[in-house]
Amino acid sequence: MIKKRFLLGMVLLTANIQGQNMNRTILTKTLNEYIGKQNFEIAVSFLEPESNTYIGINDTIIMHAASTMKVPVMLELFRRVDGKASGLKDSIEVRNEFRSIVDGSVYSMDIDEDSNESLYELIGKKTTLEHLVNAMIGSSSNLATNLLVDLLGAEEIRKTVKRIGADGMTVLRGVEDLKAFRKGLNNRTDAHSLTRIFEVIYRKSFVSAALHEKMIGILKGQVFGGGIPAGLPQGVKVAHKTGSISGIYHDSGIIFPERGNAYILTVLTRGAPDAESAKRCVSGISRIIYKNSGTGN
Repeated sequence: MIKKRFLLGMVLLTANIQGQNMNRTILTKTLNEYIGKQNFEIAVSFLEPESNTYIGINDTIIMHAASTMKVPVMLELFRRVDGKASGLKDSIEVRNEFRSIVDGSVYSMDIDEDSNESLYELIGKKTTLEHLVNAMIGSSSNLATNLLVDLLGAEEIRKTVKRIGADGMTVLRGVEDLKAFRKGLNNRTDAHSLTRIFEVIYRKSFVSAALHEKMIGILKGQVFGGGIPAGLPQGVKVAHKTGSISGIYHDSGIIFPERGNAYILTVLTRGAPDAESAKRCVSGISRIIYKNSGTGN
């Protein structure tokens, strides 16, 4: 398990990665030089689970979670499925009315702000929980997310996050609650906690092994590849989730190299001049980690 004992801006290497004698000084220097060239905030959390090797840079800085909060929503759904309280083939009605956590007033998703338009065609009809979770992760559907948050309850999602020791992740609400946003009532995370969530998924330590494999398969279906995957050779599989709003771009997930052990990487960014700069930064860090992890040698 990852322990919260890392200083901001400091890289800690606890073991050799992938069985290679990686030079700690060189990696630290390479990462810090790369990050130092950027003019915005960056947090990195890396874990190679098989050796319990961990590297953290600014990994406890709290940022707006953006769509990375959809991963703990999925985890809570699969906890319910594992406990037989729900089934992935269960269906609910698709609606576009939600209540603000500020005052209970009704708001709706804006189709023009959503990355998945097809679900709006089902408003007034029923669809399965499996369809919703695939849409929430694969194409980052905001409508699917709010339907699942309403069904599961933000408080229960927070309990699950706490149960697995990812205390830096806080899910207060669904998305596009503008009244809450203006009051600063936002979903938040740090890099360390996102890596912890993906560690639980990788280790298959929370629900049945089959359900963990199902989650990994859903995460591999993520359609946005401008971050972590863009820094990797073609053919390397990534089970990940991005998140972005104005001034924010994150990517977090499990990387499955063609040789060597799988590893988990989280990169959070805040304050980049534009989205493309943030994506290039994330892919650059992904490339550095890959080349220095024993998989790219």
